[in-house]
Amino acid sequence: MKKDIMKTITAKKFDEKFDKGEDVSEYLDFLNAIKLKDVKRLKTETKKVNVDFPEWIIESLDQEAKRIGVTRQSIIKVWIAERLKEETGHLKAS
Repeated sequence: MKKDIMKTITAKKFDEKFDKGEDVSEYLDFLNAIKLKDVKRLKTETKKVNVDFPEWIIESLDQEAKRIGVTRQSIIKVWIAERLKEETGHLKAS
C-alpha cells in the first residue's frame, strides 16, 4: 500500500493561501486531526495550582519564554504536557 506523504509549507505561505481562498487540504493531516465529535470529550476545565520555584528557575523560564515569545505560564504548561506525554506515551483527553 502506497503511503501518502503530506506536503509541507511555512505558516506564512499557508495563511496566504488560506486567506486567498485556495485549497490548503494537501497540507493538513486528516488522519491525526481531532474530530469535532471528540472535542467535547477533551477536558478544558482548568484548576489553579501554586508552585514555588527557586529564583534561578524562574529566571531561566522567563528567559526562554521571552526568547520564543510566549508567557511564563505557557512555557510551563507546554513543558509539563510534553514531559507527561514522554513519560506516559500519551496525554489523557478525559
